[in-house]
Amino acid sequence: MEKYRIDLPVDEIPTHWYNILADLPEPLSPPYDPDNGKRLELLKQVIPSEPLRLEFSTERFVKIPEEVLERYLQVGRPTPLVRAKRFEEYLNAPVKIYLKMEGYTYTGSHKINSALAWVYYALKDGAKFVTTETGAGQWGSAVALAAALFKVKAYVFMVRASYYAKPLRRYLMQMYGADVNPSPSDLTEFGRKLLRENPNHPGSLGIAITESAEYALKNGGKYVVGSVINADIMFKTIAGLEAKKQMELIGEDPDVMIGVVGGGSNWGGAFYSFIGDELRSGKVRRRYIAVGALEVPKVTKGVYKYDDPDTGRVLPQLKMYTIGADFIPPPIYAGGLRYHAVAPTLSYLMSKGYVEGRDYDQEAVFKMAQIFAQVEGYVPAPETAHVLPVVKEIADEARRTGERKVILISFSGHGLLDLSNYADVLGFEKA
Repeated sequence: MEKYRIDLPVDEIPTHWYNILADLPEPLSPPYDPDNGKRLELLKQVIPSEPLRLEFSTERFVKIPEEVLERYLQVGRPTPLVRAKRFEEYLNAPVKIYLKMEGYTYTGSHKINSALAWVYYALKDGAKFVTTETGAGQWGSAVALAAALFKVKAYVFMVRASYYAKPLRRYLMQMYGADVNPSPSDLTEFGRKLLRENPNHPGSLGIAITESAEYALKNGGKYVVGSVINADIMFKTIAGLEAKKQMELIGEDPDVMIGVVGGGSNWGGAFYSFIGDELRSGKVRRRYIAVGALEVPKVTKGVYKYDDPDTGRVLPQLKMYTIGADFIPPPIYAGGLRYHAVAPTLSYLMSKGYVEGRDYDQEAVFKMAQIFAQVEGYVPAPETAHVLPVVKEIADEARRTGERKVILISFSGHGLLDLSNYADVLGFEKA
């Protein structure tokens, strides 16, 4: 009998994170400071010291601290691998589809995988509190929970458009004890400046990053980063390492891997350990596909260059695919995909042709999400749903060629707190 759910025994949870810097064909372009070292000095002050050290390490495997490992188990790890059998039947193609179900964690997404590590390391440095930015709220929720579990306060700067469009995410953060503020806010000089210029500013992740860093610097906290930098992606590789073991348990080897990209940590966390193996072997044979939102088309229309990771330009520049730090995206409901750039490590892989890019518009994605919910019973997060049109593309191709394909998807989160957003786009009647 075929298995449709593959659970990894608790005692087989990975004990180390994977660092792709050990296996890139060449060194990654380093951060650039156009302000003669001022930005790098700021980074050293606001970022916990151990993640900053790991950012430049080429150690292939990094041991997970016991305190973090214990809390991984507490919040729902290991997560299951689930075969989407009914979706396969709907697509009517020679494909097998496996979902790494990160929505099974307590906060409903993959973000808790690195939030626990960040907060742990911030406390090791003696931080009074932690700050962070959030778009749709998944990262903010994860930091809020991690802070609660480590008994420290979290201050979250939430993109203003999402703050009002996604109140349930905000309520979840507040349930965990976090202080949540719409960004731009009146808590920082940068936020106050933007509000004076435009009291109805919708905000952006770039702005929220600047505010988080400023507030931490001026008040004795530590800023914890939700994506883009390699240390954060490394902390999230526990998901991909679990998935490798789960695929091995059933004797499957994926041909195609698909994940969405907000900043890149979901994609990298799920697939870096797979592509790292191939880079070491000298041949990348699988198809790797990164998917973004057409409304923020960094994956398909971004330029590979040095750019600012934040709108206030207080952090060092990174070489990455970007549509510009000043880009203010429309208030789309897939708030987690609104960031203007792609993580440097993923950008490098894209630039070398190892990873393909796709962008899809919100309406097409949401319609596919509704179909998926009706056949599989699982409501994906709006961000996660962006993988679905690509799955259909691969299935259609397999049907034409007759070539069987095994697809592994990073199913990064559930959409149970996003139903009002689905209702707005799909035209459901609201009370």
